[in-house]
Amino acid sequence: MPFLRNTWYVGAWSADVATETLVARTILGEPIVFARTASGEVTALYDRCPHRFAALSRGHVSGEAVVCGYHGLQYDATGACIRNPHGNKTIPPGAIVRRFPTVEKHSLVWIWMGAETPRPAEIPDFRILDEAQPKFVSKRDYIVMKANYAIITDNLLDLSHVNILHEGLLGNEQANEAAIDLDVQDDTVTVRRFSENVPVPKLFDLTFRQDGKPVDTWTEMRWNQPGCMLLDAGVTEPGAGKAAGTSVIGIHLLTPETETSTHYHFAAVRVNPPQRSAEEELAIRDEVSKYRRFIFESQDEPMIELQQQRILQAHDNPRPALLGIDAGPVRAQRILREHIDREAREPQLATANGER
Repeated sequence: MPFLRNTWYVGAWSADVATETLVARTILGEPIVFARTASGEVTALYDRCPHRFAALSRGHVSGEAVVCGYHGLQYDATGACIRNPHGNKTIPPGAIVRRFPTVEKHSLVWIWMGAETPRPAEIPDFRILDEAQPKFVSKRDYIVMKANYAIITDNLLDLSHVNILHEGLLGNEQANEAAIDLDVQDDTVTVRRFSENVPVPKLFDLTFRQDGKPVDTWTEMRWNQPGCMLLDAGVTEPGAGKAAGTSVIGIHLLTPETETSTHYHFAAVRVNPPQRSAEEELAIRDEVSKYRRFIFESQDEPMIELQQQRILQAHDNPRPALLGIDAGPVRAQRILREHIDREAREPQLATANGER
């Protein structure tokens, strides 16, 4: 499936683009370099110097300029060449690098890859990262999965797999029979599930009462195109209602690197936790960070990467056998396809490499 271009993708956590540093990423198959200049501005440039096509990411930042590490040509935050250190110092007309619009919001650097005018208001709401106390926020983490982002999206919108793949950590067999509720509002897809009086998963026992007793659980995943998801998963004493429980709000952000690899940024915020000492809170925060990385890296990632391999190896063009639990992933992929088809019908929305 082609990539949607006129939308916002996460390029990096803001903290990972330090002052006067360069961060290289491949996004939608295109080489991008993020730079934070001395003034604190973040810019995203096509990672190719127009002189001899060297990677700008092999250079450095000097003040407000990105300096090519091959011949020293300097480019400002707009991608215009502002200095040629050689000979008569003439700047050729073609010494221009494409700049991609960026916005810093919710402690993330967002990048717009399309030709339409960027619409910052369309960045999904992850304000919880801004509002939560640091002691309740896990590590802002990042991995690269060797799979198409649509496969990872399906995994995250499939609330049932946690009871099998993550049994004991995030779910358990007793929750398998819970019904899936699907809600679609415009381009937002939300899937929900609620289970009563089931064994408490380890992650939620850590964040709740730490007594191993049964709980009621809820899981609610919100999807916004192209791959931005927010998960509200929590536990409460049986029959007590959500207000008496605690939840872990998971942030899951998928950006295609290539057709078969994905940048995966993730974090979590604990909401309404039981009162504990500052030392206990920090210890729990670190444990939640470790649990989540283990789950994604050691359980989800091997399964998903092998799914990708089996899809590439399939010569009989099989269609998946769908279950009722697949309603959320199917609806989200349908919405994404509609947006991609719209761009295909309007060629002027496409962009060419190096075009400003």
